[in-house]
Amino acid sequence: MQFKDQIDFVRQHISKNKLRVFMTVLAATMGTAFLIVLASVGFGIHDTITKEILSDRKVTEIQVYASEMSQEIADEFKKIDHVSAVVNRQEFNAQTETSFKNMKGNNGIIATDFIEEGKVGFKLAEGRLPENPNEVVVGSHFGQFLLTEEEANGEVEEGEEGFKGYEGNLVGEQFTVRLGDFNGDMFEKDELKLTIVGVAAPPARDWFTDQSIYTNASLIPTIEKIYKANTEVELDDHPDAMHLFYNNVMVYANNLENVKAITKTLKDQGHSVYSVTEELDQLDVFFFALKAGLIFVGTIAILISSIGIFNTMTMAVTERTREIGVMKAIGAKPQLIQRLFLMESAWIGILGTFLAIVISYGVSIIANFVLPIIVTAALGEEDLGGIQVKFSIIPWQLVVIASTISISVAMISGWRPARKATKIDVINALRTEL
Repeated sequence: MQFKDQIDFVRQHISKNKLRVFMTVLAATMGTAFLIVLASVGFGIHDTITKEILSDRKVTEIQVYASEMSQEIADEFKKIDHVSAVVNRQEFNAQTETSFKNMKGNNGIIATDFIEEGKVGFKLAEGRLPENPNEVVVGSHFGQFLLTEEEANGEVEEGEEGFKGYEGNLVGEQFTVRLGDFNGDMFEKDELKLTIVGVAAPPARDWFTDQSIYTNASLIPTIEKIYKANTEVELDDHPDAMHLFYNNVMVYANNLENVKAITKTLKDQGHSVYSVTEELDQLDVFFFALKAGLIFVGTIAILISSIGIFNTMTMAVTERTREIGVMKAIGAKPQLIQRLFLMESAWIGILGTFLAIVISYGVSIIANFVLPIIVTAALGEEDLGGIQVKFSIIPWQLVVIASTISISVAMISGWRPARKATKIDVINALRTEL
C-alpha cells in the first residue's frame, strides 16, 4: 500500500466518525493548552523578576569589598583578564554643608574617575561629565533637597508634597561646600567652590533618591588639605573612622559571559565580591524547579486526555475488524496495519497540539492585557509600583516541550489498539458482519 493510500485509509475513518474524533481532538487540545498556559506563568514571573533585578544595576558589574581598600588596589583589578573598567567611588565620610544661592543642603561628596565612569556609561539627564577638578555632576534630586534659611530653621511649614527646593536649571551654576569633621562641627574656612556641568539621570527605582555631588578624584588632595588645616586629629587615630574617604569599588566585565570568571579571580585573591549573576543563578535554580513542576502538573492533564485517544482508537479497531481481515487476506503485513492506526492517533495528537498552541498564545496575550488591569483595580493603584509585570510568556522551548509530550502521549495511547489490530484473526474478521 502506497503512502497516499495509507493517508486515504486514515482520512476515511476520520470522516466516518467526525463527532467522536472532534471530541478526542478537543480533549487533546485542552490538555496541551493547559500545560502551555500553566507553565507560561512560571516563565512570565521568572522574566518579570529577572528584569526587575536588572533594572537598577549593570549586569556586568561586580562589587568588591575589602577591609583595606585603596586606589592602588583598585588599579590592580584593571590587570585582570576581560575587565573593561574599574570604578572606585570614594565617598567623603565627614560632614558637609552645601550653599547654593540663598539655599542650603547636606549633600554627600563622591569622588570618582570620570574616565572609568565614561567607559561604563555614567547616565546623565543633562549636561556632560566633569573635565576639571572643580567641575561636578550632581544627583537628580540635588535641587529638590535644598532648603531656604527659613525652611531650615523651621520658620516655614512643610507642605503636603514637602518643600519646593530649587526648581531652576542647575547646569552652569556655581555653589560652595563647607567641610566638617566626624563629629559634625563645620570648618570656618577653606570652602570648596564647585561648578555644576551635569545632572545624573534619576535612579531606576522611583523611591530611590540621589542628592550626591560627584566630583573628580583629582579633588581629593584638596579636600584632605582642607581637613588637615582645620583639625589636629589624625585620621588613623580617630575612633569612628580610619579614612577620610570610603572606597566603593566596582569592577566591570567586558561582557556577561566573563562575569563569573572575574568573580572567581577576585575571590581567589581574598576579596569579598557580589555580582548580580550570583543572585540570578540562585533565582534560575528556583524557577527551573518551579517551571518543571508546572510542566509536570500540565502533563497530568495530557495524560487524562490520552484516555480519550485510547478509547477512540480501540473503537476504531473494533469497528474496522472486517477491513483489517480483508487487508490481511490480501497480504498486508502487521507492520502496515499497526502503522495505519498509529498514523491516526498521531494525527489526533498533531492537530490537538496545533490548536492548543494557537489557543495558548491567545490566552497569554489576553492575560497579559487583562490581569494587570484587574490587579491594579483590586489594589486601588494606578500601576504596579512601576513594575512591568508579564503574567504569561510562551518561549519556543515551552512549545517544543509541550508538543513533544502531547504527540508522544497520543502515539503511546494509540500503540496498544494498533498492536491489537495486528493480532486479529483473519477468519473471524471475515465472518464479522458489516
